[in-house]
Amino acid sequence: MRIFTLSGTSVAEIDGLDPLTELRLPQQGYLWIACARPEFELMQAQIQAALQALCGMQLVDLHISDLLNKQLPSRYDYTSQYDVLVFRRLASGSAETDLAQPGLPLTRLPKRRGPPILRRIDTSPVGFAVFDRVLLTVHPADCAVREAYAAKLLTSVSAEPHATGTRLPSSPADLMLRLVNHMVDGYLELRRELTHQLDHWQSELLNPRTRFNNWGALLDARLSLHQLDEICEDQRSAVQDWIEAIKTWPEADTPASQRERDLLQVRSRDVLEHIERVVHHVRRLEQSAETTVQMHFNAQSHRTNEVMRTLTVLTAIFLPLNLIAGIFGMNFEFIPLLHRANGFWLALVFMALTAVGSLVFFWRKRYLERSAR
Repeated sequence: MRIFTLSGTSVAEIDGLDPLTELRLPQQGYLWIACARPEFELMQAQIQAALQALCGMQLVDLHISDLLNKQLPSRYDYTSQYDVLVFRRLASGSAETDLAQPGLPLTRLPKRRGPPILRRIDTSPVGFAVFDRVLLTVHPADCAVREAYAAKLLTSVSAEPHATGTRLPSSPADLMLRLVNHMVDGYLELRRELTHQLDHWQSELLNPRTRFNNWGALLDARLSLHQLDEICEDQRSAVQDWIEAIKTWPEADTPASQRERDLLQVRSRDVLEHIERVVHHVRRLEQSAETTVQMHFNAQSHRTNEVMRTLTVLTAIFLPLNLIAGIFGMNFEFIPLLHRANGFWLALVFMALTAVGSLVFFWRKRYLERSAR
């Protein structure tokens, strides 16, 4: 578990705080309590007591179940005192942990088959409980999002005030949106890698000199794209519900508060726009993969037709030659040209003229032309 105090332009991490009931709100700013899901499951009573001391309220039992559920899709819910958002992030794998040692991976599930890019399309939920001055986040045991953003916060404080070009989150809701945006950026990176992988498969499928046999990986890619589409749809629905909930908040009583509210809405719409970009691109990749497979089979059918046409023409050319050879091979005593000295050469010339005539006829009919590629 990591606990941060964010106040104005300062960020401080609280170390070695035991028990949690010793936590105190800063005079200005708010607290970020980030814990792994096994820690949250093991320390429910302590966390609930800390929330009661800090905010004067506790999490509802159903929301605790949502935060502990590792299969829950992205969703948004609220009460009159706090909001709950569950957002599925990209994960390199799902790890189980020992409750006696929370945060330490115990075993890993078998790796998914296919190219490395497909094994990255695995997700796990991150839960956010947003209070007025406390943000509680529940992460998977091996969550890199928490560590990366915590390092970014601490680095931004140690740097010059305007060196990083960004300001610190002004509220728990602002911090939540920045964490969500950080997770969505992972989907955007995955989108580019998926595009490169599918472009490679498309070139192999449409190349007549290669024999594509990676159908299992291509099927896994289509299934993964469909799964990613469903995940992004849930994410978009959750963020839209959050945006609608912001509109119902009480009116701000000061210009500064109104500005913070406007910035929060702008950041929420930006996160939604990023998710919609991922959804749009994933659907385009699905259509592209389907179209490429259809084009591959059409090209295979076309090449098969060309081969059959060539074989048919060759058969049609040699068929009269076989007929002539069969006639002169009959066991009759009197056959024209059979007993003449130049009979063989006359028959050979006649057969050559027949073959050339058939070849010219098929060439004029364009049966022997090769289709342009």
